[in-house]
Amino acid sequence: MRVFVTGATGWIGSAVVDQLLEAGHEVTGLARSGDSAAALERKGARARRGDLDDLDSIRTGATEADAVVHLANKHDFANPAVTNQTERNAVRAIGDVLAGSHRPFVLASALALLAPGRVATEQDRSPAHGPDSLRGGSENLALGFVERGVGTVVVRFAPTVHGEGDHGFVAGLVATARAKGVSAYLGDGINRWAAIHRSDAGRIVRLALDKRVPGGTVLHATAETGIPARDIAGVIGRGLRLPGVSIPAEQGGEHFGWLGRFFGADMAASSDATSSLLGWTPSGPGLVEDLDSGCYYR
Repeated sequence: MRVFVTGATGWIGSAVVDQLLEAGHEVTGLARSGDSAAALERKGARARRGDLDDLDSIRTGATEADAVVHLANKHDFANPAVTNQTERNAVRAIGDVLAGSHRPFVLASALALLAPGRVATEQDRSPAHGPDSLRGGSENLALGFVERGVGTVVVRFAPTVHGEGDHGFVAGLVATARAKGVSAYLGDGINRWAAIHRSDAGRIVRLALDKRVPGGTVLHATAETGIPARDIAGVIGRGLRLPGVSIPAEQGGEHFGWLGRFFGADMAASSDATSSLLGWTPSGPGLVEDLDSGCYYR
C-alpha cells in the first residue's frame, strides 16, 4: 500500500513510518526541510517537500496515495487560533481529495476535554466542533467525510506518548521541575493522564491500516488508563531529587506556563475496544518505568 504521512519525522510519525516500512508499505512523508527529507530517505521512504500551510503539496500527496495518515500539527500553544485553523485546512484538503474513493484516512486526535472526571472510551464523541474549537474541530470534520466516501479512522493519542527522546508534555514537566526546584502538581493532583509508549502508538496506526478498519471507527492509543498527576510529579521529583509539592490550581499558569492547563486536566481513557478490534496489546514500558530509567534526565 502507498501511504502518505504528514508529520512523518515527528515524535509519533517517525515510529509510524518505521512500522509501515517494516510491514512492507511504500511510504511518502511530508518533509518541511532538507534534513527531514534526508531522514526519510535514509529509512527507505520517499519525501515530499512541504508543510501544513502548503495545501497543494498535501493534496498531491493524498492524490497519489492509497491511504493517508495525518499526524502533523503546529502545536503552537501560544497561538491556538492559528494552530486550529491550519489543522482544519489540512484535514479539509485531504478529505476533499479522498472523497468518493473509500481510501483510508487515519487522523491523529487528542483526549483533552473528552470526558473530564471519568474514563473516556472510544464511544465518546468529541465536543469540539468548528474552526474555533480544539484542533479546529478536525475530528468531527474528518468523521463527517465518511458520508462522502472517505474511510476516516480517528486515533486519539494519550496526552503522554513517552519514550527516550520525548520532547512533549512529560519532557516539559521535567524541564519545569528543574527550573523551579520542585516537582509540582495542581491541587490534590488526583486528575489522571492516560499514557502509551511511542512504539505501541506507532503499532496502532499501522494495524488500523493493515486490518482495514472501517471508516467511522475511533481508536484509543492508550496503554495505561490514567496515572494521577501527583504520582507523575512524584516520580519526576524522585528522578531529579527534588521535593514533590502541591500548588494551587489558580497558580498553574504562573508555574507551568502553557503546560499548566494540560497538567491540571483529567484525561483518563481506556483502549478496550481498540485492543479487541485490532488484536493489540501494549508491549512497551509504562510511563513510570520510562521515567525511572533516567532517559528524561540526561
